Amino acid sequence: MPTFHVENFGCRATQADGAALERQFETRGLARASAAQADLVILNTCTVTNSADQDARAAIRRVQRQNPLAKIVVTGCYAQRAPQEIAALPGVNAVIGNSHKHQLADIALPIFSDLGWRSASSAAIDPVNLIAASAAEVGSRGNHQGFLPLSTLTENRELRTENWIFISDIFAHTELLAAPVFEAVGELTQNARTRPNLKVQDGCDNRCSFCVIPSVRGHSRSLPFPQIVREVNTLVAAGYREVVISGINLGRWGRDLAADSGLWASGTIQEASRLEPTLGNLSPTAEIRNPRPAPAVPMPEARSPKPNFESLIRSILAETQLEKLRISSVEPMDWSDDLIALIAASPRIAKHAHVPLQSGSDAVLRRMHRKYRPWHYREKIEKIRAAMPTAAIGADVMAGFPGETNTEFEATRRLIEDLPFTYLHVFTYSARPGTPAAAMPNQVPVQIARERNRILRDLAAEKKLAFMQSLIGKPVEAITLNVAHSKSTGEFTEALTDNYQKLFLKGHHAPNCWLAARIEDLDDGALVGLLT
Repeated sequence: MPTFHVENFGCRATQADGAALERQFETRGLARASAAQADLVILNTCTVTNSADQDARAAIRRVQRQNPLAKIVVTGCYAQRAPQEIAALPGVNAVIGNSHKHQLADIALPIFSDLGWRSASSAAIDPVNLIAASAAEVGSRGNHQGFLPLSTLTENRELRTENWIFISDIFAHTELLAAPVFEAVGELTQNARTRPNLKVQDGCDNRCSFCVIPSVRGHSRSLPFPQIVREVNTLVAAGYREVVISGINLGRWGRDLAADSGLWASGTIQEASRLEPTLGNLSPTAEIRNPRPAPAVPMPEARSPKPNFESLIRSILAETQLEKLRISSVEPMDWSDDLIALIAASPRIAKHAHVPLQSGSDAVLRRMHRKYRPWHYREKIEKIRAAMPTAAIGADVMAGFPGETNTEFEATRRLIEDLPFTYLHVFTYSARPGTPAAAMPNQVPVQIARERNRILRDLAAEKKLAFMQSLIGKPVEAITLNVAHSKSTGEFTEALTDNYQKLFLKGHHAPNCWLAARIEDLDDGALVGLLT
């Protein structure tokens, strides 16, 4: 049986794309294997920084060294941005960008059919005809005329040549890959992945001056609500107790969906709205699929409301029996009072807010083309903390943006010092080809940018430690992972708390269980607790 391996780089959205790729190959009869043993290795890349590109190139060299007979396919954001650069690297057999990632298995398997990999589902597929058909479909929708794979435009390669490139205009696409990290119930006890991640949104309509992601992922687009519910219910039926929903610009979910598209025809939003006042009193496993009927009050006929992120959250709570929903990164302007109140009120939503900051300087935020000011950001964080006193609150912060002065950096440091963050992701600015920031004057010397990065990381470590110390003696909820540690003081099971803290739970405990514990101490950067 032919084998494959998918290796992911970068954000949660890329991880979710990787899960969808795994599903593509498994449904076509291939088996998973390690990168050192697989017949086909798919590298699902990131390109958010220069170091991300370097990681992908290093992985290509490693796979070629460890497994010289493997066919290497490079996909993802780096592949979309610089396909010819990647195709020229030794060992790369095909480059398939985000524009064609949803068809990757159907493209790759026929290319390598001489190795006996042509499965029943792909036996009649010609990759050239497949892409031509895709081009015609996009053209018929009136999105972008002249939609063609880059290979037909510039490479003109024959069917059996060494390299293939499949890239087209990402803005012409409406496809969205969606598959959670998924294992059957029987595998849960053997697999450390007990918290699947489901991508429900892709692309971004913002145009931050430093960011290359919109150009490699396209317009913001949402996974339809019925498909989200099906995926979540499938995960619940398989035994999962927590699901993370993610996206490139998650808070903009639903804005591309029509109000009358039929997504809400069952009255889900109205039912969820009536349910919401009682959600805080429900146990994690309470049955809410058939809510108590509302009083019979005559209501005028009206179109369903246009879906938004808050309505998605309410509907997941109403339409599934998921014990814990965790929300990934949401931009500051999308943290509405309604969203904050919803998360604070429901025990079925993890008390965790990731709110990208990037800079605490008004001038820098303007040069970044960010859509909020420092005082707006401060107000959002203070509201989140007031509503959820023990929530994890994190942010992305950039050091060394072009033109960042000492005064502007100090404004960032001071804002971080003032706000109740529990962790930070600190990045040194990396110029991305084609972005406005790459052409800005007064690029900050890398030594200065790295020193500013260190200062912010040290500050983040202090704030994280202070937050963890504040939890000593307090009760927490935590989901057990499939990781155990043996120390001189006894055995510990690794867990993750509802508010996103690593926990060493004394004793041996089965994975994928939500347990109540009390924090006793700190050890090696983690909380230490006992069952209560």
